[in-house]
Amino acid sequence: MNLHEYQAKRLFAKSGVPIPKGDVAVSPAGAREVARELGGHVVVKAQVLIGGRGKAGGIKLADDLDTAELRAKEILGMNIRGFTVRKVLVDEQAPGISQEIYLAVLIDRGRRLPMLMASAEGGMEIEEVAATTPEKIFRIHVDPTVGLRSYQTTYLASSMGLPSSLWSDFHKLALGLYDAFTRNDATLTEINPLVITGEGKLLALDGKMSIDDSALSRHPDLAELRDADEETPAEREARTHGLSYIQLDGNIGCMVNGAGLAMATMDIIKLFGGQPANFLDIGGGTSMAGVTAALRIILSDPNVKAVLINIFGGIVRCDEVARGIVAALEEVETTVPMVVRLLGTNATEGRAILAEAQMETATLLTEAAQKAVAAAQRSS
Repeated sequence: MNLHEYQAKRLFAKSGVPIPKGDVAVSPAGAREVARELGGHVVVKAQVLIGGRGKAGGIKLADDLDTAELRAKEILGMNIRGFTVRKVLVDEQAPGISQEIYLAVLIDRGRRLPMLMASAEGGMEIEEVAATTPEKIFRIHVDPTVGLRSYQTTYLASSMGLPSSLWSDFHKLALGLYDAFTRNDATLTEINPLVITGEGKLLALDGKMSIDDSALSRHPDLAELRDADEETPAEREARTHGLSYIQLDGNIGCMVNGAGLAMATMDIIKLFGGQPANFLDIGGGTSMAGVTAALRIILSDPNVKAVLINIFGGIVRCDEVARGIVAALEEVETTVPMVVRLLGTNATEGRAILAEAQMETATLLTEAAQKAVAAAQRSS
């Protein structure tokens, strides 16, 4: 679950990370009132769960109340990469920024450890920095049984060329960011940019935070922060049925059980010249109702020209998946061609059910992917 900037920064502040004064507004008049409380010199920022707000015109400065109200009016209602701006964050302007830094805590899945990543190239997209100047990104791993140590933050601060007078403050801030990460079961806590102000202070101007969905049962207060308006109808339905769904830009719908198998399925579709339309993991023990919902979600995307269903029956039974597919097609009429690959528990029974429904099947994933790509090309 991704949080808005204002939500992330409030959680950071609880862990001791310094943030600007500010508040959220849902109307131009509300933005004016917040600006009045902050003295008029503010920045008005669109609150949407997507990057690139600044480039899209969703972040604007104001030096008086009239301008703050006007900027909010310009930003509210904007469409930023498919997301409508329904609220703005009005923050006080930072005094005289002298340097921008990138700092994040995330999981290094290869090492199976939390990792701090820092760069003196703050304000830029970290992917761009990694691609063009990877030597400017510095990393340290944290042993959860020991915690973040001062020698580690000193390494990051010195590597980025921060003044030694700020090393102690940087250590405290990094500790706070790491605390927000662990305390809230996050998968990412990110500040970009973390700035050095003209007063020689560190300040988190922006904040990003992602919470592990599997941990939300332990954090009912965080679960309440979910902004359903930022989800597509398909994403909301998927969450209701316990499905992992992410919509993409391609035209081949994918229904797979298991995140790793889903990624492999998407890769092999691209290998044979196709483009996946989604990531959809139905999980290891889904029901026939879950399979029906998954197929309905996939077919709700008008860009889908073919569907590839790839099921390995370990916990889930292939015959139950097959019945779910047939049941879904009774509910959702479609002419979209489908290719089904079943392997594992009751795969023979599952294929027989699909054959009776006159659906195309495949035994090998390569065969299934090639058929799906060819079907999508014919449909397009």
